[in-house]
Amino acid sequence: MEIKNLEPKGIWQNFYLLTQIPRPSGHLEKIQAFLLDWAKERNIEAFKDNAGNIIMRKPATPGYEKLKMVTFEGHMDMVPQKAADSTHNFETDPIETYIDGDWVKAKGTTLGSDDGMGVATAMAVFEDNTLEHGPLEAIFTVDEETCMYGVNHLEPGTLKGDILLNLDNETEGEFIIGCAGGMDVAGNMDYQEIDSEEGAIAVKVTLQGLKGGHSGLEISLGRANANKLLGRLLYDAAQEFDADLACWDGGNMRNAIPNRAEAIVTIDSEDKAAFMAFVEEWKQTFTDEYGTIEDDLDLTAEVIELPSKIVPKEIRDNMINAVMACHVGVLRNIPAIPHIVETSCNLGIVKIANGKIETDVLVRSSCESMLDYLANAVSASFSMAGLHISLNGRYPAWQPNNDSPIVSVVEKVYKAVNGEECKVEVVHAGLECGIIQTVNPNMDAISFGPTLRSPHTPFERCNIPSVAKYYKFVLELLKNIPEK
Repeated sequence: MEIKNLEPKGIWQNFYLLTQIPRPSGHLEKIQAFLLDWAKERNIEAFKDNAGNIIMRKPATPGYEKLKMVTFEGHMDMVPQKAADSTHNFETDPIETYIDGDWVKAKGTTLGSDDGMGVATAMAVFEDNTLEHGPLEAIFTVDEETCMYGVNHLEPGTLKGDILLNLDNETEGEFIIGCAGGMDVAGNMDYQEIDSEEGAIAVKVTLQGLKGGHSGLEISLGRANANKLLGRLLYDAAQEFDADLACWDGGNMRNAIPNRAEAIVTIDSEDKAAFMAFVEEWKQTFTDEYGTIEDDLDLTAEVIELPSKIVPKEIRDNMINAVMACHVGVLRNIPAIPHIVETSCNLGIVKIANGKIETDVLVRSSCESMLDYLANAVSASFSMAGLHISLNGRYPAWQPNNDSPIVSVVEKVYKAVNGEECKVEVVHAGLECGIIQTVNPNMDAISFGPTLRSPHTPFERCNIPSVAKYYKFVLELLKNIPEK
């Protein structure tokens, strides 16, 4: 069965359409044009704003004009992550989906249900003229996964809604009323390469098979960070073998825990056997440390052609030291809510090659002072290595409003529809609600969605039964929105 034949068809058919349009962060021209054409074909009001967001509006069903306007919100971009053996091109190729029991998955890539399911939900509601609802609005934002560009450049007055339904949560029955803020700590530096030493051989060390994952929602699971583990190995390799560094390539998204990293080092040819044994020892160490979490961890070493140029020893040492000093993972939980992460750090990207160094670290916190502290600590580590540091894409924490009117409505409707209580939470992920509220301070907001697992990884999957349960709730909620 194809996913477009799943129920409820309104969502699944539109999600299928989204999988056919390439939409990695930073390359959204095709999906923007598709959404505008889709709306035009259905006589739905739609336009693109100054930031590239797509906004749609639909009038109330007769008899529901007095209800407050609801704004659906989701992001149109997806995280482009793929398995090591995948040849998928995210800028040109459609996502290949398949059904595995109760789950929809993709073949060797991220699925794009984060946040394609949110976009597909709004599309399903907007095109179904049999539904009962008040006035509706939808905003599909750009580059949420990289820098939240769309909402960070949202102009006052663009949105008209009173209630924001953010459709970007990943556990059905869980409703989010607050989230962490975040900031990118990006570093870059140019360096002058030097010649490889005579008598040296080159060895490519590859660490792969890690789970990776969402650097907010899954940062508390204790998964290995490929850049951090490779840094530990390289630190010892420099100490024991004076191994020179030719290049380092780890991670490609600052908000995905890197699941793969590789480096090319050069060593004295007489040390070949000892170095291979050294790598095997590190493989066993990592397996001992992470074996219950990272069951597919693989660390290999192979002799390759000697590169003509390498990194100067001083820069090698400075960079390895900076990676060793950079905090990775959870720093602390919220003191008042001990089961929720407050502050964390993801060493998402390390790239060293051809005279250029690039690093990107995403720090998150629901406490502004701790966000500043961790960003400054990371900056200090890489500044001492000689990198130029820039702090980019800061977005505020979304502070929970326990007196939110929409929360009480959601709780009542969810129990009426499902016969059970929902869960109201705050999360460590970054959601766009807090930024939107800085532009629309009177907008009440809540976030929810169907059940997704392992977003930002090639193991991303969407639970089929949860989509039907979630959509049934959405339709009932629209009929019970408070009046103006």
